[in-house]
Amino acid sequence: MQVIARLVALVVLSMVALSLAVPAAQAQNKLPTERGLEALVKSSLLSFNDANVTGNYTVFHAKLSKPFRQQFSPEKLKETFREFAEKDIDIDIIAAMKPTYDPAPLIDDNGKLVVKGSFPTEPARVVFELDFIPSDAEWKLVRINIKTTRAPQ
Repeated sequence: MQVIARLVALVVLSMVALSLAVPAAQAQNKLPTERGLEALVKSSLLSFNDANVTGNYTVFHAKLSKPFRQQFSPEKLKETFREFAEKDIDIDIIAAMKPTYDPAPLIDDNGKLVVKGSFPTEPARVVFELDFIPSDAEWKLVRINIKTTRAPQ
């Protein structure tokens, strides 16, 4: 993994709250199981990583929620995450690690699954904030905030 220890890359993609209105019936979705949540987080972040490493955001784009896809084209995603590609940040090591969640994942009042946490990568820790909404009958990303920070000593 090539992560520059002092690099702090923060990218936030968020949608206008009104465009994220989730019907009340969907807001009652239950949290995924522990294993399901870990798979959701890892698959989202690894798809993001693959896009950054290859420069091809088409697959990552296809896995996003419909509102996210409508707002951000693959080209716009590539431009937004340019710093990750330029710095050769590769977080594929997370596939072999278990995430730590802080605070505990929850479904908010708008029906979004909110997941915040980190992976104990070194020399820099991978920190993430992910929001998912029900889209195409499954949880899909509607917001991603990922950065690398110096691991605690």
